[in-house]
Amino acid sequence: MQMHQTARNDVLLELRDLETRFYGEESVTRALDGISFQVMKGETLGVVGESGCGKSVTALSILRLLPKVSARIVGGEVRFHGCNLLELSDREMRKIRGDQIAMIFQEPMTSLNPVYTIGHQIAEAVQIHTKASRSVAKAKAEEMLRLVRIADPERRVSNYPHEMSGGMRQRAMIAMALACSPELLIADEPTTALDVTIQAQILRLIVDLKERTGTAVMFITHDLGVVAETCQRVIVMYAGRIVEQATINDLFASPAHPYTQGLMRSMPDPRRGRQRRLPEIPGIVPSLRDPIVGCSFAPRCPFAIDICREKTPVLRDVRAGHTAACWRAEEVMGA
Repeated sequence: MQMHQTARNDVLLELRDLETRFYGEESVTRALDGISFQVMKGETLGVVGESGCGKSVTALSILRLLPKVSARIVGGEVRFHGCNLLELSDREMRKIRGDQIAMIFQEPMTSLNPVYTIGHQIAEAVQIHTKASRSVAKAKAEEMLRLVRIADPERRVSNYPHEMSGGMRQRAMIAMALACSPELLIADEPTTALDVTIQAQILRLIVDLKERTGTAVMFITHDLGVVAETCQRVIVMYAGRIVEQATINDLFASPAHPYTQGLMRSMPDPRRGRQRRLPEIPGIVPSLRDPIVGCSFAPRCPFAIDICREKTPVLRDVRAGHTAACWRAEEVMGA
């Protein structure tokens, strides 16, 4: 399959007005409601937001891994090197998955096959995409386990997933994802199920491997602290839409959307001391099954005025490289 060059050679992945729906017996859920963004070659992009905002659905939509019975992409484009992935056949898409675009999932025990050894699973991925011999693929599996700093890789390739700790399984997942040297690695909450010490090790590992291999990383998380440590640019999602995009420095220095400000205020800060309760965002996320009039965050927003409840804001520039979907972004930034 030939992929034509994009006009801008530095754009690796581009989503244009992507819309994804989930279909129930009596309802339709707007999981993604027209999202657009780019991932540049070699960059680390953070995608942040609370549970249910559409982060993981975005990743599954890119890779076309949505459940076929209940979910469907109903609009938009997913362009990788200028080629719209939504127009490819299943066979063509399988060639891209795991080879040019790879993914690390939240819980490796649900992604690793329990009846095959770790080495077999990594080697199989190598053989599928590179047509390598069994011996070459096995050697590659050992090399990848060594790369992700698993001790004694010659022995560990014969381990089954249940014989490894959570941190080692996650390292094995990273090894499998990077085995074919993908251009884009999607990491979906890769440290959620791990303790704090192991979380820090996995984050450092991903950053180190990215710098070593030049792979672009799309980091999906609900943790702004993780984003601050690992990413260059960040997208904030709320209720299936993007509400803010900026560089890390701009976002933390001057957030332009009230939801982003709320997320930052709810982060633990040792300077506050133990006595102070963490601020929380009042209210609840709106149902994505019902039509939303105006800004989806307006019912929870201290800045909301009439226009916020009547007209949906679109992403607009608040400064160079910094966009926000808020009618009062300038007032929010000055608050």
